[in-house]
Amino acid sequence: MRMSNLQLALIVAGVLLVVGVLIFNAWQERRIRRRIDAAFRPASPQADAPRLEPTLRPAGGSDDAVPRVAAAGTAPVVDSVPLAGNGAMATAFEPPMDVVQSVPVEPAAAAAVPSIADVRGAGVAPDPDIECIITLQPAQPVAAGAIAAGLHARLGKPLRWFGHRGNGVGWVPLAKDTPGSFDQFAACLLLADRNGPASQAQLETFARVIGELAPTLPAAFAAPDVEAETARAETLDALCADLDVQIGLTIVKSDSAPIAGTKLRGVAEAAGFHLSPGGRFDYVNEESGTVDYSLHNVRNEPFTVDSLRLTATSGVVLLLDVPRLADPVRTFDRMKLAAKRMAHTLGGELVDDNQRPLDDAALAAIRAQVEAAAGALARGYIEPGSPRAMALFGA
Repeated sequence: MRMSNLQLALIVAGVLLVVGVLIFNAWQERRIRRRIDAAFRPASPQADAPRLEPTLRPAGGSDDAVPRVAAAGTAPVVDSVPLAGNGAMATAFEPPMDVVQSVPVEPAAAAAVPSIADVRGAGVAPDPDIECIITLQPAQPVAAGAIAAGLHARLGKPLRWFGHRGNGVGWVPLAKDTPGSFDQFAACLLLADRNGPASQAQLETFARVIGELAPTLPAAFAAPDVEAETARAETLDALCADLDVQIGLTIVKSDSAPIAGTKLRGVAEAAGFHLSPGGRFDYVNEESGTVDYSLHNVRNEPFTVDSLRLTATSGVVLLLDVPRLADPVRTFDRMKLAAKRMAHTLGGELVDDNQRPLDDAALAAIRAQVEAAAGALARGYIEPGSPRAMALFGA
């Protein structure tokens, strides 16, 4: 039986679609690989990084009695600003990097206290690849309450504190009431998230806060190169921008009629979604307790109990956040099925951003993009759904 011209055209179109996706993915992978090499290339050791010895601030003394934190050749640090209270970040990071670099310390101190690189496999620990880290080495062990001012500092980026007791346990995430005394502290400022890279002003303030805290312990510390850390933050942010993929499937009514809010809520809740305070419906994974995907108003207006009762919407979008999922491909498969069922129940159809219907071939191409994005994240040493990914792709 001879093929018709239409059948031949459909076969050719399908082949071209697959080839196009493969070419795009290969180009994207080369582009991202260059970003990875730049973001995670180990920095050269700073042999000249200043080590500031402990100095006590005299009662009623001036700021001149406190060592100022500034790397050689950099601009002066910003003036003092008051510290305000928000709780210390307690997110746990497990750095999978092959190369990590610790803040320089004196040889005598390094013999007594393990560096960050020494304990990188200990589980919860600082992450030198995505955080600016300053270590403090008190003259004698002190309690976590002694660094309360640092624990409650607001710097515009997540700040985590760790302590080390020198007993082989590794790094301990700190809060003001963490029991025991510590012979080393690590202050860790996240270099980038979805709000952008840490700015030079934020990093200078971070260094100044540690510089004002150190003499109160007293403790020695090594000042960071603020300009180098700023450049590293910008490079990391650029990498994350390339790897940041969110997939949306839109449902609209076939007859272009609005979807009643009361019906939408009933269908969403029957499908396992729960209305969240953020104005969307979340589908929560029962095993992990994390959000697999969410349902948003296509009009970019939040859903509320009142709005769902009184109004209608022209459509909804099911959204999947690839970097924040441990298994993005399998989760996409579940979201696709949920979207198809919901579209059928609502009398609607799945469409793309240009309101074109999404058939199985188009959905298969989107799935391939999800798989490629997840692979790119893993090759960038950012495992999807890992604590590192949750930090970089948060806020």
